[in-house]
Amino acid sequence: MILICLLSLSEFRCSNNNQSANTAAGGDTSKEKKELPVTDVWVAPDSNLISKEADADLILYGKSLLAHTSEYFGPKGSIAHSTNGMNCQNCHMISGTKPFANNYSAVYSTYPKFRARSGTTESIVKRINDCFERSLNGKKLDSTSREMSAMIAYIKWLGKDVPKGVTPNGTGVIQLKYLDRPADPELGKVTFEQKCITCHGIDGQGKFSPDGKSYTYPPLWGPHSYNVSAGLYRISSLAGFIKGNMPYGSTYLEPQLTDEQAWDIAAYISSQDRPEKKFQEDWPDISKKPVDYPFGPYADAFNEQQHKYGPFEPIQAFYKKK
Repeated sequence: MILICLLSLSEFRCSNNNQSANTAAGGDTSKEKKELPVTDVWVAPDSNLISKEADADLILYGKSLLAHTSEYFGPKGSIAHSTNGMNCQNCHMISGTKPFANNYSAVYSTYPKFRARSGTTESIVKRINDCFERSLNGKKLDSTSREMSAMIAYIKWLGKDVPKGVTPNGTGVIQLKYLDRPADPELGKVTFEQKCITCHGIDGQGKFSPDGKSYTYPPLWGPHSYNVSAGLYRISSLAGFIKGNMPYGSTYLEPQLTDEQAWDIAAYISSQDRPEKKFQEDWPDISKKPVDYPFGPYADAFNEQQHKYGPFEPIQAFYKKK
């Protein structure tokens, strides 16, 4: 059995069988691999070189904050008890360095930038605090704190070789082709129970570390997971993340799930209860909402069910015509 470690706190702590076992389980992705972006992918600078920087201590502190966020701000955090216990690197894998795993390569080069979600030009401080309030279901950091400065210093260092205004290949997640059907939570449940429960449990609640300060395998839903305003609640984002990184050992070059499996697992995870934290200021121009944004009102006649699970091509076609 292949084990899937969605959003795993430990960078790589699961084990998996070989690719032939995945193929036998219906996960042959040989045709899909040819469609994935494989050239000129951003490579993170060597973290061993941080020690040579004038502000090395600050950069290293920032890296630690992003990798082990819960130890500082989780339920038993050393600084505050203000987040759900997840870490930034649950969504930005390997301290924000892995291609197609929401890495930080383009953050410093593209911020400040206008974002349709807020309808404003956002700073890096705003972007980090969005993650604290949404993905970590917590509270904002003081924008003048040493912790905020440290995280920005590390993000700046990671993107130091990226020209201003450039977004390198490998940023974000794999953009999967839309299905010609709705993503199916019931099919996703079957695959989840085959491949995910060893790390995250049948109830999706993950496993706490022995010290109780962080998750060895974080919750995928429930009161201690990310809330409905987090980016990964949209199933296109979650499916792309799953496709390029899960089960353990997967990369954008060697995926172990089919596109349909990734979409259906994402639908199953997003169908489960989680914190209902919403922001009234989001999407001031409702026509700019993504096709898979699951909360109305919309500038179209499609309902929330279709906006959540699809099929998305009819929605996309409507806006292209408009």
